[in-house]
Amino acid sequence: MKLKCIIVDDEPIARKVLQEFIEEIDYLELKGQAENPLKAMSLLNDNNVDMIFLDINMPKINGIDFLKTSKFNAYIIITTADPVYAVEAFGLDVLDYLVKPISFERFLKACNKVNELKAQKTGTVGQLNDPNDHFFIKSENQIEKVFYDDLLYAEAMMNYVMLYTSSKKMMVYITIKALEEQLPAETFIKVHKSFIVNLSKIKSIEGNILNIGNAKIAISQNLRDKVIQQIVKDKMIKR
Repeated sequence: MKLKCIIVDDEPIARKVLQEFIEEIDYLELKGQAENPLKAMSLLNDNNVDMIFLDINMPKINGIDFLKTSKFNAYIIITTADPVYAVEAFGLDVLDYLVKPISFERFLKACNKVNELKAQKTGTVGQLNDPNDHFFIKSENQIEKVFYDDLLYAEAMMNYVMLYTSSKKMMVYITIKALEEQLPAETFIKVHKSFIVNLSKIKSIEGNILNIGNAKIAISQNLRDKVIQQIVKDKMIKR
């Protein structure tokens, strides 16, 4: 089933670029375009929209105010030339924030996020995310939302940490200790001085090696008993 989307942007050229991008992605279906949020309301009312590509600086009402004053069950992807609203936008449950000029690769990555979430949903499509199921990090001069369930593991590298998700890796200037303190302890565990892993993503244990995705992560010898106990708990089936 295709994801129904609309474009809300006052610039004709910007709308044309987004339309061409959408036409290149087989799981997207463009249901309409509007030059401002007020005109977008009829599109939202007439269609079961899954995604909104929303500009910020528009006449009559800007994109941020539109998000603050409206309620809808669509995923929001901001498309703007102004990066300064990123923190405020993510606070309004925006899924991604694309800064113009937008490359097709970056556009596709944002759309893939929606497609993956859509596939994972068991309830109402487009339902707002649990406010406690994600966190934000600053990576490569942009603020990104990271879902706990999407994070496989984190690796300490000198004065920064590399986060590995199911689709990419992100470099964050934070210590592994500071990251550990902010991640939920029931979901993540430190298995080595340089590694924190998502317990739910461990596929198997081979001696002192954890298999997570395509990675093999060593368990520190002094942490092994604690780690194994935390992973297995009372779920080991015995003879």
